[in-house]
Amino acid sequence: MSVMSSVMRGARRLVHANPSLLSTFLPVPPLCPAQNPTPLLTCRQSRMFASKKVKGQRKDQKNQKVKVKVDKQEVEIRQRMTVASLAEAMNKDFDHVFEALLNSSADVDSLEPESVLEEKWIKEVVTRSGMKFKWAKLSESKERPNRDVHRRPPADLSSLVSRPPVVTIMGHVDHGKTTLLDNLRKSQIASMEAGGITQHIGAFLVQLPTGEKITFLDTPGHAAFSSMRARGASVTDIVILVVAADDGVMNQTAESIEHAKRAKVPMIVAVNKCDKSQADPQRIKQELLAHDVVCEEFGGDVQSINISALKGDNLLALAEATVALAEVLELKADPSGPVEGLVIESRTDKGKGPVTTAIVQRGTLKRGCVLVAGKSWAKVRFLFDENGRAVTDAGPSTAVGVVGWKELPSAGDVMLEVESEQQAREVVEWRTYKEEQQKLQEEKSAIELKQKLHLEEYRKEREDLSHLSWRKRKAALYRANRAKFAMRPSERMQRDEMSLPLIIKGDVDGSVEAILNILDSYDAEHQCHLEVLHFGIGDISENDVNMAETFAGSIYGFNVGASRSVQQLASKQGIPLRLHTIIYKLIDELKDELSSKLPPVVSESVVGEATVLAMFDITVGKKKVPVAGCRVQKGQLDRQLNFRLIRGRDTIWEGSLVALKHHKDDVQTVKVGMECGLSVDGDVNFSPGDVIICFEKLDSPQVSSWDPGF
Repeated sequence: MSVMSSVMRGARRLVHANPSLLSTFLPVPPLCPAQNPTPLLTCRQSRMFASKKVKGQRKDQKNQKVKVKVDKQEVEIRQRMTVASLAEAMNKDFDHVFEALLNSSADVDSLEPESVLEEKWIKEVVTRSGMKFKWAKLSESKERPNRDVHRRPPADLSSLVSRPPVVTIMGHVDHGKTTLLDNLRKSQIASMEAGGITQHIGAFLVQLPTGEKITFLDTPGHAAFSSMRARGASVTDIVILVVAADDGVMNQTAESIEHAKRAKVPMIVAVNKCDKSQADPQRIKQELLAHDVVCEEFGGDVQSINISALKGDNLLALAEATVALAEVLELKADPSGPVEGLVIESRTDKGKGPVTTAIVQRGTLKRGCVLVAGKSWAKVRFLFDENGRAVTDAGPSTAVGVVGWKELPSAGDVMLEVESEQQAREVVEWRTYKEEQQKLQEEKSAIELKQKLHLEEYRKEREDLSHLSWRKRKAALYRANRAKFAMRPSERMQRDEMSLPLIIKGDVDGSVEAILNILDSYDAEHQCHLEVLHFGIGDISENDVNMAETFAGSIYGFNVGASRSVQQLASKQGIPLRLHTIIYKLIDELKDELSSKLPPVVSESVVGEATVLAMFDITVGKKKVPVAGCRVQKGQLDRQLNFRLIRGRDTIWEGSLVALKHHKDDVQTVKVGMECGLSVDGDVNFSPGDVIICFEKLDSPQVSSWDPGF
């Protein structure tokens, strides 16, 4: 090595002293241009000339190389990461995580994209992937300030003034509630209602001949509108319970009594239709005793007035009883300060937009007020009464229509006045945020429960495979689920059961609520799955038709219309568009459509019965065919129908005939008492004494077992 080092140093000095000397021994390398003034030894070829392979030199050169430090990818991890979220954080796919855990003790067979990994397996995957992990910083979300508004504390007694009573008329359907109001305010509301029954909450201010004012609420009596009756009872001061003298206490009568008791509202009983010959007011009062409604005649404190709403008999006595009870209750309210009220009904008007009917409970509502109700707010553009006339203000106990809502609030929402539009937006944002948080919490609980059930089911299914290796378990699971794996994703998504997607549109919020409450009672999911895709207020639109086409659903509208273009679009796309003005007819048609989705019920009708007397074979070509000689005992045998062979109590064969002969003639039917020979389709051994049954299968339509309750 020392000799070689001295030779190399001498050669280097010689070349530096006279560079041209080297060119006489070697040609100029092509990679080093001749005109380059740089010494030739700076080229790679010249270095190769001055080097010689020595044993062990490559190893020394490797040791002398400077190791480049490679920065490992950092992966942010957190507790309870799913396989999919870990793969996304590593910028890998699901298979990478699966492969990283193959030779570990983790149960890789159960891994799915939504499977939650333990902390040690999260770290193991990252480490095996040549990466390093770091814990993700917990995002410290600042607690949002509560921007909600609430009712004011009770007002000072000195600021209270008398107010008109709010009276709700309740009772069973067709007992005369709306007719009673018609006579009180000299209008014709009942004749305008579809089907002659009330299907909305009506709010009216009635001034009696004596000068007193009463705000009346007329609630629907049909079974479908239970929520409307409950809402009417909660906002009222007095309930007038209307009972028909010729009918008695019915289901909705009892329900109205329960609503009034729950709201702790005093009651007046109006026994209507006393002008009819079969009227029996005394029986009505006795029936009310069973519901803890004791009239004054029986020593109770409930006033009872016999009236005839149609003829107007004794209505003044009913009004006086109402005013007297209101004076006893000493109804007062504070007309000053921010407005408080309750939304009774809401709807969308073509010219006015979102419109609500509200009862003012405190303060005075004026134009320009900023209101909040639920998750909607409004700057009042104008107010109008039940007759559509504009009013400047509305005090306590006044029913008024409000225009100016940005979105339609729900019936039953509390209506509160705020200082500015900015505060109204903050209140709505806060309420929306709280609802979203509550929904997220519910979804989280549902996901955790589903994961727990899935894990239990998974462990239960694999108990028998626990002794196998993971490869054998994988193969066994594949064989068990081969049919499932072979299916296309689109085929897996298709439902085997019948389903009926629905789109519900109504004229007001209360109507849609009533329909949805009825659909909540649907209990025939085992027959046909009922799903509400969308519900809303207003006329049928093209978007509704397109959504129904996408999900192969039907559209039901209550007291709404559909333009000609929408109807043509629905007809072109084959979408059922069903518009109704009476709620029970809408439900009846919905039940009929559900029944039409169900497969028919197959029933059997026995046409004839024969007994086998003997067996013999006949030759058809080169084949022997067994033939049964029979005598018809009941009915007749028809060759085109189905047959069943019974021996003792067992069914031996079922199918169709190949031939049916009487003597030597092919016949279509053989009647009772006649003998015949028959051969069947298939290899069947007949025995004397066997019974042959001739029957036909009849398809009868199946009816949905759902009972909406009316």
